This record gives sequence, C-alpha cells and structure tokens, in this order.
Amino acid sequence: MITKSNLETIDKSGMYKIYDKWPEIAKRSYEFEWEPLKCQNIDHVIFAGMGGSGTIGDIFSSILSKTKLHVSVVKGYVLPKTVDENSLVVVTSVSGNTVEALSILNQAKDLDCNLIAVSSGGKMEKICKSNNISFRKIKQFISPRASLVSFVYSMLKILEFIFPITKKEIIESIEGLEKIGIQISSNNLTDSNQALKLAQEISKIPLIYYPWGLQAAAIRFKNSLQENAKMHVIVEDVVEASHNGIVAWEKRSEFFPILLQGQDDNTKTKERWEIFKAYFKDNEIDYKGIVSIKGGILSKLIHLTYLLDYTSIYKSILSKIDPTPVKSIDFIKSRLEK
Repeated sequence: MITKSNLETIDKSGMYKIYDKWPEIAKRSYEFEWEPLKCQNIDHVIFAGMGGSGTIGDIFSSILSKTKLHVSVVKGYVLPKTVDENSLVVVTSVSGNTVEALSILNQAKDLDCNLIAVSSGGKMEKICKSNNISFRKIKQFISPRASLVSFVYSMLKILEFIFPITKKEIIESIEGLEKIGIQISSNNLTDSNQALKLAQEISKIPLIYYPWGLQAAAIRFKNSLQENAKMHVIVEDVVEASHNGIVAWEKRSEFFPILLQGQDDNTKTKERWEIFKAYFKDNEIDYKGIVSIKGGILSKLIHLTYLLDYTSIYKSILSKIDPTPVKSIDFIKSRLEK
C-alpha cells in the first residue's frame, strides 16, 4: 500500500495535495464574482486548447451535446472555415503560452466573430490586452492538468449564457466532488480507496473503452496516465470497437481492458457492454468495469475525472515516478520555440 511518506517522497511538487483540495477549489472558483461574457445569436461555439486545456473543451462539448448549438473542439493550429459573426471562439491555455492556442487566438482576432481567451497569464494575456480581446485570468495550480476544476467551474460562470445546466446542477456536481474526495484522497490510503485499488490493478497497458457521452472522461484518463504515470494508453469507442478493435483480442497481448460505463447509457450501448463482458469472460480476459454516478452530465464527468486522475497519481507513486515533470513535452516545446 501507499503511505503518506511515499507520496511526499515521490510526488516532490505535492500534486496530490492539490487534488485533495479539488472540491474546495471547484467551489471557490464557481462562487467567485466572474464577469460573465455577453453575446447574442450564437449558433456555433469553438473550444480551442491542448492537453489539460483541451479537456475543458471536451467536457463543455459533452454538456452542450443535447442543445441546438453546433460545437467544435479544436486541438491544433487551425480554426474551422465556418467561423462567422454568429460564432463564439473560446481559446484556453492554462499557462497562456501554448503555441497552438496562440495561433488560434491570432486567427480569431482578425475574423468577424465573438472571442474570449482564458489563461493564468503568459503571452495570451498580453495579446488580449494589446488587441482589446475579452480575457479572464484564472489561477493555475502546479500544472494545467491539476488546474482543471479551477478553469471548468470558473468558465461555467463566465460562459453561463451558453450552458443548459442550472446552478443547482453545478452545486450538486461540487457536492459529488466533496463526497468522492473523502473516499479517494490521500487521507484514506486504505483498501476502501477506489482510486488506489484501481491503480493497483493496472499492471498492463490500459485499453479504455467508452460510450460516446463519456468520451471526455476517457480521453482525460488516457492523458493523465500518460503524463502522471508515464505509461502508454489506448482509448476506443465501444460501439466502433465492435466493428474493428475487438478482433485484436483474438491474439493474446499485454493490454488490460477498462470499461468506462455510464449509469444511464443508451439501451443499445448497455447491450454492447454486456456482449463485451461475455466475450472477455468466454476468452478468459481480465477486465475492469467502472460505472459513473447518477446525475447530470457535469456530475458524471467531474466525478469520473476526479476518480481517474487520482488513479493516475497513485499509479505513478506505485511505479516510483514523480507525476509532475513532463520532460518529453518540455523537449518538444523547446524545439518549437527555436
């Protein structure tokens, strides 16, 4: 088992301490008196950002999936050609220095569209001040990935006019964070800690299956395991995998299937889960099923993200790897800047 001493020795930057405070950070961020953005006649929203900032777009895209708004998530350098005066471009870079996000910001500022940028400062803040672009400055905690709830709950307030969720639903999601935080935080390093238990079970390369509605949580889990535990991870849509990916299991491999299920998945998706489980059982393939809590899409995604992010931290500690440094990313960034 992991001890507090292990955490303090291996997690040198104390990332786990920030995760212990996620419920408090989420609540404080949402209660802050943010100046809301005001736009009219918006029919297309584009969320642009990379890595941890990209996760924010994935979550918001899921929340907006049942509205009439057209939503695009851009993880790269180029805006869609469909951006016009009825579009809202939301550029997020926790650091404020992400080159792809800055590229999108520079494109959007020259277009006839609604635009807002969000960061903890950096080059993004300077560009916005120089060009009179709507900007909101949000605090970063250690790293972009650890800062997720700070940005999500602040932006829910800043962009409240586009989100089809009530204040009650947002508060319920924070209360859900508080509830699971008691169970998975570093104050409960026992067998009852679900995140720690899952980390112990991951001994092979994780292959995460997800339904369409939980794509944001699946991609986030992949990213967090890659950045924190420094391990390879694969994600696949469970329905699409039924037409291709499932065939790979006909050959034994060093992968561990993780089934990321929603409490109220579509009936046909639930049927697919049962077929997958039967297939794994018949072929003696060990797998792990994780089911979301009940509630709205925000509560589901935030609950899963908290559980799975903490799993990635515990996995890094079990592997004796400091979760904070990302030397490979630093290498790429240093070459891009030259």
